[in-house]
Amino acid sequence: MRSIFLSHEQVFDRPLPLLRLVGTAAPASDLCLLTARDDGFFCENDGAVNYYLSDGVVDRFGRDTACSVCAVRPALLLGEGEEKLLRRVRSEGGLVTAEFGSYPAALLDASLRDMAQKEYERGALRAAGRTIRIGSEELPVYRLAGKQIVRVTLSEGGAAGYVRLRDGSAVVEGESVFLEFRPVRWLYEDAFGLLVCCQALFAGMDRESASAYLRDAFLDDLSSESEEELRQDAPYRIEEHDELDLIRAYVKADIPVFLHGLSGDGKSDRVRQIDPQALDIELVNENPETINGRAVYNESNDKIVDIKPVWLVKLERLCEDGELHILFFDELTNATKQTQSVIFKIVLERFVNNRWPLPPNARIVAAGNDRSESSSAHDLAEPLFGRFAHIYIRTTVENWMPWAVRSRINPYVMEFLANNDLYLRTPYTGTEGHADPRRWEMVSRALDSSDNDFSLLAPIVGQETAEAFIRFFKAREELAALGEYTDEELARFSVARKYQLAQQCLVIAESKAEKARALVERLGGEYLAWYDYVLQRRKNGIKR
Repeated sequence: MRSIFLSHEQVFDRPLPLLRLVGTAAPASDLCLLTARDDGFFCENDGAVNYYLSDGVVDRFGRDTACSVCAVRPALLLGEGEEKLLRRVRSEGGLVTAEFGSYPAALLDASLRDMAQKEYERGALRAAGRTIRIGSEELPVYRLAGKQIVRVTLSEGGAAGYVRLRDGSAVVEGESVFLEFRPVRWLYEDAFGLLVCCQALFAGMDRESASAYLRDAFLDDLSSESEEELRQDAPYRIEEHDELDLIRAYVKADIPVFLHGLSGDGKSDRVRQIDPQALDIELVNENPETINGRAVYNESNDKIVDIKPVWLVKLERLCEDGELHILFFDELTNATKQTQSVIFKIVLERFVNNRWPLPPNARIVAAGNDRSESSSAHDLAEPLFGRFAHIYIRTTVENWMPWAVRSRINPYVMEFLANNDLYLRTPYTGTEGHADPRRWEMVSRALDSSDNDFSLLAPIVGQETAEAFIRFFKAREELAALGEYTDEELARFSVARKYQLAQQCLVIAESKAEKARALVERLGGEYLAWYDYVLQRRKNGIKR
């Protein structure tokens, strides 16, 4: 196995099949953001970064151009039989992904950050007995709560003096944070024995140093002691599971599952991936009588007769094939306390109305939205809460993209979110549209049915997100030339749009220097100062 850079031909001229599916953008890891010496062009709000190629570099807009700050998006060439080292190989919609190795790419889990800092300050963090190269430094690796971690200091915070990590937290210049080793996810091109990292993994090196590191030490840093332990002959297993794996495991074990998450996070979609025939009961529309069945008076014999509920009849017919089938109680947190009590007895006893048993091959999954987004949501009573295994759904662009490929989501939507992952979900205001994974699927349908009419976006995802969407694709077409703007038009531009226009001026500064600087001057003094600062860096030998 050896680590390499991809070539321009593999990425752009004749893209690898996997890159044709997911796009060429490389999202930045937290380590990448912390170690890059940002010059204002490395990574803005879109999450994608400049990265090295074997025959040059590519910026975050997909142009083959010289950039002063670049990240490393590693690729691995497998030798004969080395595919057996891959874990959790998945194929969805023609896209194959796999895990290999671990790397300190992500911020330490919030629940452990204070503990890590306190242990470090009193010199009690346990050393793992190895180091890892971060930028130009060799840093010690520590152990904490079953994790391997490394402490990284932000030496340069760019023009703003800070960087914003993927979870939204800001790290100021000179501040130190802990990163945890996590399994690295790769795009897998089986035909070529090639792995391409799903993200730009690290930065802080020039191209020569990065090439030497990939050649000499990267694979050693990528392999972790925990993986060696997994390969030992042990009487138990410790596996990495995604949300879908966990749901499957508990369904198989006949343990009721509760899915927590925000609206649009795909809770019901995950249930249907496991059982396409799952029986869905939306509890917000139900009451104890419709769940338990009705009691009907029979005049002929002067008796009360209990009538089996319709949903139970459907479930019994569904389970006649002997396969495992899911009974899905959706919106359980929005059900009344009385309805929740009825569900508790069904979950606890697997009997309906103390009379009719659930089919033995029926499995129970429930779901509910977070209370933070629903004023009608109720906390589950402790006995009901305690009957479930609880899984917290967190949809990210990375785990949403394979579903998007399989579901044939509009390519404009996929490309935008691959480069702008912060827009996957925007705050709900109650006054206009907002973005979430489900609403992006709505956007996809609107674009497909209208020959890609971008004016349909705002009512679905909101005006600000729609404008960002349109700007993103216009920027690719307009970077080569500057338009003519009146003073009134410039005055209406947002701060982000003004910086984008100043960036366009930098792109053509060599060929149209006077026109470019004159336009930036009309934007205002702060934009001109930033423009001159970047030009001066170029003159001092830093190209872009």
